[in-house]
Amino acid sequence: MNGIPVRTTPIDDTSAHDASVHDTRFPGLRRRGFLAAAGGAAGLGALALTGCGGPGPAGDTDRAAGGADGKPRRGGRLRTAFAGGGASETLDPHLANLFVDVARAKALFDKLADHGPDLSARPRLAARWEPDAGLDRWTVTLREAVFHHGKPVTAADVLHSYRRITDPKKAFRAKASLEPIDLEASRARDDRTVEFVLKRPTAEFPNVLAAFGAYIVPEGEQDFDRNPVGSGPFRFVSFTPGKSAVFRRNDDHWDGAPYLDELEFLIANEESARVNALLGGQIDYAHELHPTTGRAHEGQGRIEIVRLRNSTMQAFAMKTDRPPFDDKRVREAFFLIADREELVAGALSGAGEIGNDLFGKGYEYYAADLPQREQDLDRAKALLKEAGAEGLEVTLDTSPVAAGFTEAAAIFRDQAAKAGVTITLRTGSKDSYWKDVLDSGTLCSYRSGAMPIEAHISQRLLTGSTTNATKWHHKDFDALHRQAQSTRDRTARAALYQRMQRRLHAEGGFLVWGFADWILGTARNVRGVATGAPANSLDWARFDKVWLA
Repeated sequence: MNGIPVRTTPIDDTSAHDASVHDTRFPGLRRRGFLAAAGGAAGLGALALTGCGGPGPAGDTDRAAGGADGKPRRGGRLRTAFAGGGASETLDPHLANLFVDVARAKALFDKLADHGPDLSARPRLAARWEPDAGLDRWTVTLREAVFHHGKPVTAADVLHSYRRITDPKKAFRAKASLEPIDLEASRARDDRTVEFVLKRPTAEFPNVLAAFGAYIVPEGEQDFDRNPVGSGPFRFVSFTPGKSAVFRRNDDHWDGAPYLDELEFLIANEESARVNALLGGQIDYAHELHPTTGRAHEGQGRIEIVRLRNSTMQAFAMKTDRPPFDDKRVREAFFLIADREELVAGALSGAGEIGNDLFGKGYEYYAADLPQREQDLDRAKALLKEAGAEGLEVTLDTSPVAAGFTEAAAIFRDQAAKAGVTITLRTGSKDSYWKDVLDSGTLCSYRSGAMPIEAHISQRLLTGSTTNATKWHHKDFDALHRQAQSTRDRTARAALYQRMQRRLHAEGGFLVWGFADWILGTARNVRGVATGAPANSLDWARFDKVWLA
């Protein structure tokens, strides 16, 4: 992404860029055109960065000696800083929601598949997957892998993990994504073969295996915070919720041992704390920097700036199940109030591009042919009058939990005033913002990162979705999604996703005003950070492939 175009043309399927594209072991694995994306759930919390200590990059004797040849070197501890979730943080991978949760989870655990930079499913613990003729029964063969306690990863572990995620008493993030699987009927044929029986034909079942949060854990393991056992590239050393976590290299990882000896996650909720720690040599990797920070330090020689272009979906979420947004005319009026160019320029300092009230710009199935919505205050006023909502007053929940949130909220408040709408801003806690706004309030600042459009729909827009922030509950929409999942022909399937997006564009609850650049900072001796990997994808925060030069 570092400097890639805003858009890319689809990569031709005949490309040799990835030898697995046409591998018959992986039906459905293909290249997609994509817009690099990042984001997902935002980090929370308000703890100062402490305990970093130690000399800076130039004097750290714990590091591997750099090599002029640029080849990876083993050794050293990489110290990272993320925003966190306070004392309630957990290493339970099925509860992963914040960026730091996901980064820690992928260090300790593996999934059957994960999303590549183009958001197609790539094999991980799955060595192969094959559907039957009806697409309602898929056989997954596991590769030879072992958990940190030495026991092999088996089909029983996979079924246990998926049944835990779908426990009706729990609210695990991946529950909606795993919904197509009939786990009562699914079975382990042998230790390394799982037969998944589906409730209906599902053409893109590999996306289910790659679902956000669908990590494989050992059967019977429950102690995820004191002694988590996974099959990932790092082993657990220590964890203090809201403060730090330390992991050590897993020399027996099936994908090869990491270059680093140790990986440390530190929590610094204030962006200034992350930047100062990076500049002072206390950390080596700072997650999520402001656009102004990126501009100030890019090319200046003190730190390296990694810029992932037009990455994070930026939006306001309207709850469609309660006044005033249970009236679609009010929602349309708010779509027309937004001046997207002003929001991108003001809230993102121009580091991004405008949105069109839909998730996944540039992804497969994105409805790019819909006209770009523009500000129309006269039409907005007319709709509000028609809905009996003249002089409307509404509270907009926001928080400094993410870059640009409070700035965008203030800009939108001023834009709404021109349409006769009074918006009161309510600033929430960084520690609990995402939990607070999921069910409470009527309008909130929102953002999201990389996942296939069908996964965005399943996790956020179905009646049973566990992270349905807009409370979009429509049985006919649910049925369209099931029909799309079951449609073998890609053209016909794409037409169904287009229908769903046209409806969301006309009357949905997400006012998507922009897509922001995603900015990371690293010490100058850090190598191997992927520049083309959306957040939440396989290569984002993939610290087993990072080394210290």
